[in-house]
Amino acid sequence: MAQLDLQSKLAILADAAKYDASCASSGTSKRDSRGGKGVGSTEGMGICHAYAPDGRCISLLKILLTNSCIFDCAYCINRKSSNVRRARFTAQEVVRLTLEFYKRNYIEGLFLSSGIIRSSNYTMEQLVEVARSLREDHDFRGYIHLKTIPDADPELVRQAGLHADRVSINVELPTESGLQRLAPEKDSGQIETAMKDTRRSIEDAGDAKRRFKSAPKYAPAGQSTQMIVGADAASDGDIIVRASSLYDRFQLRRVYYSAFSPIPDASAVLPLMRPPLMREHRLYQSDWLMRFYGFKPAEVVDAAGTDGMLPLDIDPKLAWALKFRDNFPVDINRAPREMLLRVPGLGTKAVDRILSSRRWRKLRLDDVGRLTLSVAKVRPFITTIDWRPTLLTDRNDLRSLVAPKQEQLELFAA
Repeated sequence: MAQLDLQSKLAILADAAKYDASCASSGTSKRDSRGGKGVGSTEGMGICHAYAPDGRCISLLKILLTNSCIFDCAYCINRKSSNVRRARFTAQEVVRLTLEFYKRNYIEGLFLSSGIIRSSNYTMEQLVEVARSLREDHDFRGYIHLKTIPDADPELVRQAGLHADRVSINVELPTESGLQRLAPEKDSGQIETAMKDTRRSIEDAGDAKRRFKSAPKYAPAGQSTQMIVGADAASDGDIIVRASSLYDRFQLRRVYYSAFSPIPDASAVLPLMRPPLMREHRLYQSDWLMRFYGFKPAEVVDAAGTDGMLPLDIDPKLAWALKFRDNFPVDINRAPREMLLRVPGLGTKAVDRILSSRRWRKLRLDDVGRLTLSVAKVRPFITTIDWRPTLLTDRNDLRSLVAPKQEQLELFAA
């Protein structure tokens, strides 16, 4: 490998990291450097941008330690047989970059992943050394997210959790058959064992912290994972069921979905075209239905077509409502929260405002219109003291009335 300066390495390894979608910085414990101690903070407004649940924009230095890899996963741009320019940081170079970027107010934390070099244990040691040096040598108190390696020694993975705010282990593909076909060097059982061990470590640390104030924290922002969408034959239904299983079994904070992107010199087993980006968006919406709207995985799958794919022109909640119209209309002034959350066009905040407002008076359609972005989308599925949809809910052309209008964009618009 030719000798490269730090700036050239950064250009290569920051670009190589763009395919990793599991980059968020929410949920960690609050730390800052007030009092003249330490460097960094996990608070405040913030070259990668992630968004916390309260809307804050968090800037993270998102890089790979190296894009060299001993594995040959067919879908990966950094696979062993790929003809790409390679680079590698030392652990101290990553530490130096993180501190210098932070001191210039460019970032608030670090997202670090890596290809596998020499062995899984050696690579994991380098990742842990970066986090350890930042925390112990420089008292860095910003956010750190480490991508861990499933077949590395469990003790190394445990060390990662002691220094990082969040750890993540990628399941890569939604199905075991897809993983065996496109990444035969990876083992789904090994991946799940590592996720199980991480969950146990997080629970043990939480239990110790409740009993002893001096107990060390372990990955306070939890663990996450990522699935590639569209590289294999898995349907949206398969992906939804898999994601639900991961949430239940490993108490994940997030499952991220990354649309497959065609790569140079691709294997013949890969599709020639990337899936529509809207498919990735619909999967995120279905994920939110399960996590925040009370939908069961089977109900979200019911919103899909006979081929198991979610419609691209309408969101999953609207697709479910159109398919199961016998649940509607819902009385805005009497329905429980779980039924209001199933009304297309009503988000969690709007439902909370409705529940709060109706304690004082009966709501009219205009009142609902002030609480949601599109009253036209809501009207066929609700009743108020001055509105009943009568036959509107049962119309054959209801989908065309409530679906978002398609707009043709102009190539040379002013």
